[in-house]
Amino acid sequence: MTVPEAAVHNWYKSSYSAQANDCVEVQHPALSGMAVRDSKDPGGPALMFGADAWSSFLAGVKGGEFPTG
Repeated sequence: MTVPEAAVHNWYKSSYSAQANDCVEVQHPALSGMAVRDSKDPGGPALMFGADAWSSFLAGVKGGEFPTG
């Protein structure tokens, strides 16, 4: 997906990021997955993840599978 196509949808970022542009933004372009982009480059590419891949990622984050810091 390119950003011009994705730009017609709403993008969301974490409330923890305040007004900083050093985070990722997400959107639900369709019921079948999630799009992710770098907030510092809103005109750049967006990565698409299928619903199963996104669910697995969230489960890993919640389960502590990714190191922090």
